Amino acid sequence: MEAEAEPPHTEDVSSAQAVLLGALAPGVNGPTWNALRFAFLMLALSLAAMLGLAFSSTDPSLIFHVTFLVLIAATLFLLLTSFLAETGLVSVEHQMQEMGLGPKNEGDKSKKSN
Repeated sequence: MEAEAEPPHTEDVSSAQAVLLGALAPGVNGPTWNALRFAFLMLALSLAAMLGLAFSSTDPSLIFHVTFLVLIAATLFLLLTSFLAETGLVSVEHQMQEMGLGPKNEGDKSKKSN
């Protein structure tokens, strides 16, 4: 009897390594998208504080500028979300294989020998 092929061993990759890998490899992985959402949340909190301060100063140009920054950030977040909805997320293992850091598949060996 032939032994069944075992699935390739996947390395445990820390979230920080996955985010750094996501910044360098093609595609967006889950931990990188979570880090981006956290960064946008912090940006929204800081812009909300700035908008509150702008309204308390009663300077119309300051209110206009901070409101414009809020619109830019909201538009960027919506565009990123819609782009990822169209393309989807990539697994960390796939990104590691793309960069040559992960284990090679048997299919890859047969393609290179031809």
